[in-house]
Amino acid sequence: MPALPVFLKTLIPPTPLSRRLATQSLLFAAGDGTFNTAAAFYLVAFVGLSPAQIGVGLTVAGIASFLTAYPMGKLADLIGPKRVWAISALISALMFATMPFIHGFWAYLCVIVVFEVVNNAGGAGRNAYVLDVLPEKERVETQAFMYSSLNLGFTIGALIAGIALAMDTDTVLKWGVPFFALALGVANSVWITRLPMAPHDERRAAGEIVEKLPGPGALRNVGWLLVTTFTGTLWSNQVLLHTVIPLWLVEYTDSPRWLLAWLFATNTVLCIILPAYTSKGVRNVRDALRRVWWSSAFFVAACAITLVTHDTRGFLTIFLVWVGHVAVTGAELAIGSASWAFQAELMDPDRRGEYQGVAGIGRQLGGAWAPALFTFLAMGWHPDFYSGAGWVVIAAIIVVAAAGMGPSTRMAVRFKQAHFPREDEQEPAAV
Repeated sequence: MPALPVFLKTLIPPTPLSRRLATQSLLFAAGDGTFNTAAAFYLVAFVGLSPAQIGVGLTVAGIASFLTAYPMGKLADLIGPKRVWAISALISALMFATMPFIHGFWAYLCVIVVFEVVNNAGGAGRNAYVLDVLPEKERVETQAFMYSSLNLGFTIGALIAGIALAMDTDTVLKWGVPFFALALGVANSVWITRLPMAPHDERRAAGEIVEKLPGPGALRNVGWLLVTTFTGTLWSNQVLLHTVIPLWLVEYTDSPRWLLAWLFATNTVLCIILPAYTSKGVRNVRDALRRVWWSSAFFVAACAITLVTHDTRGFLTIFLVWVGHVAVTGAELAIGSASWAFQAELMDPDRRGEYQGVAGIGRQLGGAWAPALFTFLAMGWHPDFYSGAGWVVIAAIIVVAAAGMGPSTRMAVRFKQAHFPREDEQEPAAV
């Protein structure tokens, strides 16, 4: 069998465990992506919702997600991260199976709230498990491969949903899409149960009595809360990617609308291929902070490039909008590798689920407001002194968030040195 080219080899996770984790990400994303791609049409056509009702439901679910982030993280520590992850994956899959049988706003609201709450628990369990089961030197690299697999899975799911949407009959869409997502979700849950035990899971399986841990909990780690809040702000590149730039393209440029598909395709391909490369060399907090500044530089560049397209025409506009979108992708990849390093270095190894819960709170505080504010600043605020002032303010918000990461990580490192159990195999965090 001929050897794979070096380029392709770098896209394959290097260890058996990292390959199993990447496969899990692919299974999850393919099922989730299949239903979510068709969700807007599905909810209107079959559940009988208006767009406003869908928006209200998502808002209520977001509030529920915020309120349950911390207790769901504590639950992962209490009963074991892998167990919580697998149970949450199964419940999420069962939520897809309810979709053909529900009708109206209140039924939809119940389903979407349950979905968000169990996803909180699953996310906390997943992230705690990955950090718990992997050697310290493999944590960032493996999460990069998992991120690539997620993007590949979402792409596969979108293609499957696109085929269902293109069919003349509604039967495949109404029944086939949710039950296909159910099948992959159940397979995902089973796959998780077959992953090896992590130390926390082994102790819970052995019947270890959970006692109150000594020292302060995650909510008292102000540095960690600030790190995750600023990280949430820096992750608002997704708002630029999926909302602001597409709206700007349609409303303020002469670009053809087909360019939207090309932009998203470019982002997807880059996020499948590049994470393994862009995460290389990220070993500690100092490395992560460099990626934070890379991310903010890409973000600011995207703002500046996109703003210019208001006054350009033809092919130049198309090219600049595309370059701006590529810059946003650079911001996404850079903050991704930084985020994985922060999680690996700054969370208490005995409280990883709890720390993931606090991270969920921080991300909401740091980014929940971004869709409304960024859309207003870019699209609705055009002061007389400078029509592009909104884009400048957006860029300034990101620079302030990046600047806040240095002091915040130093606080988190001091907290770690004072209160975390010493891990002999772990290199000290560097700032």
